[in-house]
Amino acid sequence: MTIISALRIGLACASLTLIAWSASAQQQDIRVVASFSILGDMVEEVAGGFASVSTIVGPDADAHVYQPSVADARAVAEADIIFVNGLGFETWLETLVAESETKAVVHVATDGITPLEVHGATDPHAWNSLANGTIYVRNIARALGDAMPERAGKIAAKAEAYIAKLKALDAEARARLAALPANRRTVVTAHDAFGYLADAYGLNFLAPQGIDTEGEPSARDLAVLIEQLQAEDAAALFVENIANPALVRQISDETGIAVGGRLFSDALSERGGPATSYLEMFRHNLGALLDVLEHPAAR
Repeated sequence: MTIISALRIGLACASLTLIAWSASAQQQDIRVVASFSILGDMVEEVAGGFASVSTIVGPDADAHVYQPSVADARAVAEADIIFVNGLGFETWLETLVAESETKAVVHVATDGITPLEVHGATDPHAWNSLANGTIYVRNIARALGDAMPERAGKIAAKAEAYIAKLKALDAEARARLAALPANRRTVVTAHDAFGYLADAYGLNFLAPQGIDTEGEPSARDLAVLIEQLQAEDAAALFVENIANPALVRQISDETGIAVGGRLFSDALSERGGPATSYLEMFRHNLGALLDVLEHPAAR
């Protein structure tokens, strides 16, 4: 082989590499922003490899009290698609979108979900039902398929494979929870984030705070809750990854009810934690609850 022939082959290979890289870059050029970590993971599961996905409110962060940064405004401004939870969860979102002057299409992942109410207010924590989780995934897949019609088939296939995993976990949870007696179904969390999980599985969640984490309960409200816990023989208390554990530990001290562990309510865990994806979060939460509810502890 002559030097010229080798050079031609090398240039041809380089051209093919450049073409492949260019095609890959075109497939990755949809920029997607999700409002918080749980939703971001769902989007990543459906869009992975076909889009660049970033999240505004990250792991172990509280979206109820979040204050968007300049970097968030820049990400929203540059986005092609924005996914939000809706149901009043992202109270800061409308201002962020307006001030960023983004041209992105905003998609509400909870479209089609019947919301629950807590004390007359809409409960936004709809992801805490795996049945609702499948609706989130279908909404995400539809929006991404519309944005990338050449990838719609593959996106739909990824979504269905993901939904199959959600349904399998749901069936497993229902089978274990069905065996629980009525007096082993009450637990306490820091704020009212698990109404959809309670509704789906016949559990009873009590909380000193309402559906957001901004308000503090009054001394009277706390006293009433403690009386209720003692009357209903609650199985355990759980701290949350986004909430100050002091209030839950105070209730534990006053009632003698043990703290059963930590639940992930509004955010995933940081890397290396037990809840780095929506599926892992749900599996962890169910496991923590069942460990307590299936094995009564004397007190």
